[in-house]
Amino acid sequence: MGEFQAITDSDDEGSYDAYSSAHSSDSRPDTVVRIEGENYSETNGEGFEVADRYEGLDGQAVLTPEDGAIAWKVNVAEAGLYNIRIHYYPMEGKSSSAERKLAINGAVPFDGADDLIFNRLWGDQGETVTQDDRGNDQRPRQIEKPAWQLVPFSDQEGYYEDPYLFYFDQGEQTLSLEALREPMAIDYLELYQEPETASYASLKSEYEKQGLTPVSNRQLVVQAEDASLKSSPMLAPLADHSSPTVQPYHTSKIRMNTIGGVQWKLPGQWIEWEVDVPEDGLYQIALKRKQDQLRGVYATRSLTIDGEYPFEEMKRLQFDFNMNWQTDVLGGEDPYLFHLTPGKHTIRLTVTLGEIAPLLRTIESSVLELNEMYRKILMITSNTPDPYRDYQLDKRVPDMIDVFTKQAETISSVADYLEQSTGERSDKVAVLYKLIHQLNEMAAKPETVAKRLTDFKTNIGGLGTWILTVREQPLTLDYLVVSSPDSKLPRTKATFVEQIKHQIGALFASYTEDYDSIGNTGESDRSITVWITTGRDQAQVMKNLIDDTFTTETNISVKLRLVPANILLPATLAGEGPDVAMQIGEDVPVNYAMRGAAADLTQFSDYEEVAARFRDSGLTPYQFSDGLYALPEQQTFPMLFYRKDILEELGLTPPKTWQEVYDMISVLQKHNMEFWLPIENPAVQGAIQVPNAMFSMLLYQNSGQFYSDDGKSSALDSEIAMGQFKRWTQFYTNYKFPLIADFPNRFRTGEMPIGIADYTTYNMLTVMAPEIKGLWDFTMVPGTEQADGTVNHEVASHTTAVMMLENAQDKDAAWTFMKWWTSKETQIAYGRQMEGLLGEAARYPTANVEALEELPWPVDDYRNLDEQWQWVKGIPQVPGGYFTARHLDNAFRKVVNAAENPRESLSDYIMYMNDEIAVKRKEFKLPY
Repeated sequence: MGEFQAITDSDDEGSYDAYSSAHSSDSRPDTVVRIEGENYSETNGEGFEVADRYEGLDGQAVLTPEDGAIAWKVNVAEAGLYNIRIHYYPMEGKSSSAERKLAINGAVPFDGADDLIFNRLWGDQGETVTQDDRGNDQRPRQIEKPAWQLVPFSDQEGYYEDPYLFYFDQGEQTLSLEALREPMAIDYLELYQEPETASYASLKSEYEKQGLTPVSNRQLVVQAEDASLKSSPMLAPLADHSSPTVQPYHTSKIRMNTIGGVQWKLPGQWIEWEVDVPEDGLYQIALKRKQDQLRGVYATRSLTIDGEYPFEEMKRLQFDFNMNWQTDVLGGEDPYLFHLTPGKHTIRLTVTLGEIAPLLRTIESSVLELNEMYRKILMITSNTPDPYRDYQLDKRVPDMIDVFTKQAETISSVADYLEQSTGERSDKVAVLYKLIHQLNEMAAKPETVAKRLTDFKTNIGGLGTWILTVREQPLTLDYLVVSSPDSKLPRTKATFVEQIKHQIGALFASYTEDYDSIGNTGESDRSITVWITTGRDQAQVMKNLIDDTFTTETNISVKLRLVPANILLPATLAGEGPDVAMQIGEDVPVNYAMRGAAADLTQFSDYEEVAARFRDSGLTPYQFSDGLYALPEQQTFPMLFYRKDILEELGLTPPKTWQEVYDMISVLQKHNMEFWLPIENPAVQGAIQVPNAMFSMLLYQNSGQFYSDDGKSSALDSEIAMGQFKRWTQFYTNYKFPLIADFPNRFRTGEMPIGIADYTTYNMLTVMAPEIKGLWDFTMVPGTEQADGTVNHEVASHTTAVMMLENAQDKDAAWTFMKWWTSKETQIAYGRQMEGLLGEAARYPTANVEALEELPWPVDDYRNLDEQWQWVKGIPQVPGGYFTARHLDNAFRKVVNAAENPRESLSDYIMYMNDEIAVKRKEFKLPY
């Protein structure tokens, strides 16, 4: 079956497809033009310097910081298309890949050249896997193993298999690199031509000419978890207990015996192994693998040996879906043979999209075009069209039917190709056929489009999800076998007896093994118990850090237990609680403090030094009666997210004040688009514990407070609070803002091109919406203009905390642990390891000011965050304060849903708030 040709929007002038097409007739000069890094012509920014023999380099290199730009003059003898490669060294930074924007003569040649990725090198810490005191393998910590690398400029999204080609005119040209993230040392850049790779058939003829023959009686088994290098710290060894044939194996204990899985799925990720070959000759390569994630699609890898493709077929190795382990010999029944000389060789497997790439480029182009058409229709019908009205959309949107017809044909060609290549009609293809059917029906009956608008939006969203799903190419490996063709490969399938022993052993282990405790459980002379309520991955990373640094430095052992979130209260009442509780809600510490169950941290002489690690806003919820009862771990706050492309299309700019928001609303609503303000959904979140972020923002920006008289009563009866409550409700009563919406998805489709949301939404959009990468940004929330002309951008934050229980036996040891955990070094290590393990979606929102700066945020994005963080205020916790958030929401809904007067509604509920505060203060014998 022939290769699928991508069908993309020909009007997209900035794409690499358009650039390649424009230069398709240009020559490719067979010359190499070398540009020494230290011979730069100019720099923009500080921190650039030339170093001699940097990190073992024979010569000079230029050290480039994490921001700024550097440019070189290049003399090109012959105009034409060139590949570019760079010899670089990843300098110590924030543990993420370096990112650079390339410009030629001051202009970025195409989309993709504005975000070039340069990986760091990673590997396991230590030569062997360590075990805890219960005999379980511990996942090796991933450490950086920096080295000089020579890599071409290529597409890190995986859509283009070959390195990028760049056009250079004849004569002196300027080539510049602007830093977006992380520092790197540059030895040189080269303009060159990527050599063509021969096919296996021609290589086989070469073998015969050279008299090369297969070796015999040779078998080298390389355990996949023993990889020598990786492109990402996410690619740590894994424990697989699905079959007794995995190597190594234990009935009940954890064994690190595989690698890859769902962490090894993104294009460009690679794993490399070292194999020591005993004799010269031809070898076959086999992989014991499991691809149990992509039904109806195949996972693809490329294979290089010593940095080069052996032959063309190794650029696309396909691994079909199978729930069980199986051994694949490369080449199948007539195995490919690889010429290996005696000595050490490296085998690298890289995630690539292969034949899927043009399908994804096609569907991504379709999603953008259909989203644009959806927005055009939305501008006429609104998102709640009248089902009895004929909007005559085929006349008011002249290209609508053509777009529907064209996209139905385009998506159909993708579905047909996928079905033929995999031999089955799976759920992956069903999503496409559903949209094809709808597009054909809407093209045939345009009067029904308005009625189908909700389904249309859902199906476009499904298409976006399809891109995410198919783009991910997970594969798990147990081992690699480099062997002679006559060698008998290890058995993959377990026997019936092995399966029975495996199942019975697992059953007995469920009664005897302690699965709640993480890592070492032995106690030293000083010991504390710590409870954590998040996932096992987080607990394992934390336990590794505890064992690596805390226990070795302090000789205090920590028993870390993974527990449900609701167990702390009953356990504390029963006297069975921990010494330290982690990742608890900000309402818990003061509630425990009132009851004498939380320890006051001001009793420790160095508490002020420790408290200085955080902004005052992070400590506010944990202060009570001159005491401090917890330390913040995480702190999040709202930011303004906006779609650059849509605002530009509408002639708008991100608002800096609320007056600018009001001016913007009419333009958005004229085009049936919406502005999102954060609001809780009680049906999803249950009892509301924190006052609404939007109301808190308005209140603080106008110098309002939540409580007065040292927390003895609510301050929401002030004129400021009443006025801002009315202003808040008017967004919903006068301007009809939505009460419930999936902001990330609507932001993605463009229905809500702007909105205020927690800054961790950044992580979600980065991972969930790759099709709008580069089309959105975030900045400070709109502010309130003050009398002196300045703008107040204050917002309230939300935090989680680490708390010491009053019944802790060794408070000094517990305090030592809390100091260690909230320190800059530990927070950085935990944040980087979590992101390394789970990807950008798990970027850690630490409350430690210095630690956040060292986490792998792009420079410009961190600056935006830091600017907003300086305006953050905390909401104090008081006895009975839980009624504030709850009744503030009740008052709001009375106004919005029942059309009550805002002042009267809030006044009624303030009485409940004050009554509860008085009751609680009496109960705990506090002044009232």
